[in-house]
Amino acid sequence: KMTNVGGIDRIARILAGALLLVLTFVGPLAQALFPWGLLGFVPLLTGLIGWCPAYRIFGLKTCSHCS
Repeated sequence: KMTNVGGIDRIARILAGALLLVLTFVGPLAQALFPWGLLGFVPLLTGLIGWCPAYRIFGLKTCSHCS
């Protein structure tokens, strides 16, 4: 399996991505944050699939069992 994002990193990405998306659609700054909030999809998706293209480019990995 191709993974390069470990447990704590995955949880942090999922939470950060979800928070950005929620703030994009709810709250007093929703319209102002909309374009930036959509960037929340990036950490959310990389956290969910466990693979980050930027980590691949720079040769990084945060999981101990990654090959």
